[in-house]
Amino acid sequence: MAEFERESMEYDVVIVGAGPAGLSAAIRLKQLDADLNVVVLEKGSEVGAHILSGAVLDPAGLDRLIPDWRDKDAPINVPVRKDQFYMLGQGGAMRIPNFIMPRLMNNHGNYIVSMGNVCRWMAEQAEGLGVEIFPGMACSELVYDGAGGVKGVVAGEFGKNADGTPSDAYEPGMELHGKYVLLGEGVRGSLSKEVIAKYDLSEGRSPQKFGLGMKEIWEIDPDKHREGSVTHTMGWPLGSNAGGGSFIYHLENNQVYVGFVVHLNYENPYLSPYMEFQRFKHHPMVAELLEGGKRIAYGARAISEGGWQSMPKAAFPGGALLGCSVGLVNVPRIKGNHNAMLSGIAVAEAAHAAIAEGRAGDTLEAYESELRSGPIAKDLKRVRNVKPLWSRFGLTGGLFLGGMDMWVANITGVTLLGTLRHHKTDAEHTGKAADYQPIAYPKPDGVLSFDRLTNVSFSMTNHEESQPPHLHLADPSIPISVNLPDYAEPAQRYCPAGVYEVVEEGGKDPRFVINFQNCVHCKTCDIKDPSQNINWTVPQGGDGPNYPNM
Repeated sequence: MAEFERESMEYDVVIVGAGPAGLSAAIRLKQLDADLNVVVLEKGSEVGAHILSGAVLDPAGLDRLIPDWRDKDAPINVPVRKDQFYMLGQGGAMRIPNFIMPRLMNNHGNYIVSMGNVCRWMAEQAEGLGVEIFPGMACSELVYDGAGGVKGVVAGEFGKNADGTPSDAYEPGMELHGKYVLLGEGVRGSLSKEVIAKYDLSEGRSPQKFGLGMKEIWEIDPDKHREGSVTHTMGWPLGSNAGGGSFIYHLENNQVYVGFVVHLNYENPYLSPYMEFQRFKHHPMVAELLEGGKRIAYGARAISEGGWQSMPKAAFPGGALLGCSVGLVNVPRIKGNHNAMLSGIAVAEAAHAAIAEGRAGDTLEAYESELRSGPIAKDLKRVRNVKPLWSRFGLTGGLFLGGMDMWVANITGVTLLGTLRHHKTDAEHTGKAADYQPIAYPKPDGVLSFDRLTNVSFSMTNHEESQPPHLHLADPSIPISVNLPDYAEPAQRYCPAGVYEVVEEGGKDPRFVINFQNCVHCKTCDIKDPSQNINWTVPQGGDGPNYPNM
């Protein structure tokens, strides 16, 4: 590509990702100084197209950012009216009384929302302040200065052939330079992964842990709809196979969010998170709710679950990580959007102060300090042992010990057990196929449960097929030579979109096929591949899912 020269544009702050963290940073920067030049680059076809979250929103972040949001037609209209928690068995359910749950688990004052729609509204607020927002602009490379710090990104590269060579319609993209570059790409973003490795930002931290969240939107019988009702479950169908649970949120217009999360540290390589989700919907409690309704949307994404002890250093030379790029999800509360917003506010205030002092391209240590001592720290530190206890002692023991630890932390501010570490990555937890039995999943019935490819069509996913695949194999031989004999090639099962196949035809040697057109950008393959052979990168801008109101 050396023969193509890229134009460059200069900004005060360049923000990658129009999620709640990136948009909060943009808004706060312009609140602090209307003359700052701020740009937000979003790989989705529009703001919100790649946003998928539960979501029950704790408004703490929005209250700090836009205190009068209730007067600005924010799409936040359904307060939580009923909060319930169940332990499921195969044929029944036991409700866990609310009074035994730590107070931090209470959803009073929270709202059921579409975070895609919240981000669309936040983008309108940002643009009203003068922020430039460019959707359909995937950021494919970082640009470094002479001292090795980040000074910008390459965005808007289009028109490569499948082999990576430029087509006749090739556009090399632009370099967008900033005094600071803020990465709010979400979980396991490709640029964030690069800077974490380059600057060794995870040194001394536990490995990051992840879950796979899958979600469907259903329109149900109005007689069964209970606007404002929030239900969480644990137990069946996962049992001892994996950690995880479900959520069922009743929002407006007789719609229900039905979601299922599987922790990616499961060992059995034959487990299919997607099929566990489909099986869950046949539980009598769930089936009774959904019968007579119709599924209208589907999507999936990874969730950062490592918590306090897995957060990398968030500030690096020339920029910072925000939101899920750091890993700010409070796992027992199943909430991270408020912390994403708070991180955007914190980094904006640090960057504004630095620019006002005439600084640029250095490390925003004030932001790092705020993350480690401010409201995000308070939120995450008191629940930091829940995930490692669950991983070590399973559902029953983990719930008992984690609940006790949270109760004490909620009352005293101190955890009983100090800080427990995570010791292995989710990829390293994957067991050998010889030690497990294949799982016989029921065939989807097409009414309550669906095959992957049918469901992917409800994510409105589209990728231009002539471009190079955005899923890269470090060694193309490993899926067949290593992963297939050792792990029964689990990519066939852990991907919730049917991207990966092992094809055997007419007695020929098996082939590993990547159907990148199906990819919903969940990043599970980048996380769970036992050989760490798959690298998820951005496709050309605008490609991927087009979620309407996830």
